[in-house]
Amino acid sequence: MNSSSDANQTISPPFCLLGAVGYSRSLDTCVLEVVVILFLTVLIIAGNLVVIFVFHCAPLLHHHTTSHFIQTMAYADLLVGVSCLVPSLSLLHYLRGLNEELTCKAFGYMVSVLKSVSMASLACISVDRYIAITRPLSYATLVTPCRLRVCIVLVWVYSALIFLPSFFGWGKPGYHGDIFQWCADSWKTNPGFSTFILALLYAPAALTVCFTYGSIFRICRQHTREITQRHARFSSQTDGDKSERGERGERCEGWPDKRYAMVLFRITSVFYVLWMPYILYFLLESAGLYHHKVASFLTTWLAISNSFCNCLIYSLSNSVFRKGLGRLFSPLFPSCLGCVDAKKAPVPVSPRSDARCQV
Repeated sequence: MNSSSDANQTISPPFCLLGAVGYSRSLDTCVLEVVVILFLTVLIIAGNLVVIFVFHCAPLLHHHTTSHFIQTMAYADLLVGVSCLVPSLSLLHYLRGLNEELTCKAFGYMVSVLKSVSMASLACISVDRYIAITRPLSYATLVTPCRLRVCIVLVWVYSALIFLPSFFGWGKPGYHGDIFQWCADSWKTNPGFSTFILALLYAPAALTVCFTYGSIFRICRQHTREITQRHARFSSQTDGDKSERGERGERCEGWPDKRYAMVLFRITSVFYVLWMPYILYFLLESAGLYHHKVASFLTTWLAISNSFCNCLIYSLSNSVFRKGLGRLFSPLFPSCLGCVDAKKAPVPVSPRSDARCQV
């Protein structure tokens, strides 16, 4: 009897956020958590490496100042993917010798800082596009490379400082470390700290994005309406209207590219769609209104999955990015790309391929 009771104790399942449903006795691990986290980790790392290399290989993408913030987001999301190896290895029992409290605190803090960098970068992108649309003549003097670099440094410093109080016992930055039992059971959220994060990060970033993109699309819609009305009034002067449309509509149709603005808007929209459940749960749980471990896991990793979406949105929406993607993989598929090039351009083109991208 004693031996049977001891055997039952030894095979008792470990801590799993998804409960006993995701536990496998044969593998002695939380299978569902391992599958979800490893799958997202591979997607995030691979996707952001592609984004980084394509930006390196496509000079046309650097014509937009927003490319600096997009690359900042790509590096931050890549680090998110790398840091996600920590809970994966923990669930697979490779980190048993580490201090669980320190490990989960460090992981939760790191992911919170990196996602804050992405959120602040999206706000900076919207401000950059707003300046480009409202002050096109003075844009080059207002947005300089030096100021861009300073802004990126401030984004990283601000993101690192805003979550630092959680290390001194004031609240919990998020649920990213709840894979570890200490974080899930002992590290509690604090209404004051949650309000602090909401007031200094979530709300300003969201309001900035809503105001800038709302103003941008309102201006574009207004210019389009004016052009349509003038075209209807002076239909006999077709050529004159076309030239006027080229001058007046340049801000919206080619600002610097309307399609590029839509790509940025899609990235921002997807970011907040995936993060909104997490933010709502964070506020409800901090206020003591709702708490559920499964909801914590699902909303957290749904938000983290956004780190892969930028690559997907770029590849589907941006033709320049697709060209850079084809150029990056051209050594792997030379025959197919050679056939396409032969159909498109029978006349040989002077070799200007970047040697750095042909590795």
